[in-house]
Amino acid sequence: MELEKTGTSLKVRLIGEVNSDNAPGIVETLFRETEGITDLTFDLKDLEYISSAGLRMMLGLQKILKDHMTIENTNEEVMEIFSIAGFTNLLHFA
Repeated sequence: MELEKTGTSLKVRLIGEVNSDNAPGIVETLFRETEGITDLTFDLKDLEYISSAGLRMMLGLQKILKDHMTIENTNEEVMEIFSIAGFTNLLHFA
């Protein structure tokens, strides 16, 4: 994971996989880093897989940030996971 913070904006680049092994650590870091953030963007260009733990993480952040969270550069494989889970209507994709 790479973070780029500019003022009240945070861009999070997820790399490789988000699964039950690393999702708790990502959540902990993001909850700490999102204090004062009004615009959160996830760049998923380099994300190869996201498990149910990663989906829960995304949904939890979306509930907190509401319309201030965007997901961009999602590849076909990861978008299919979002679609199968029914998250394409719950999350904001650029």
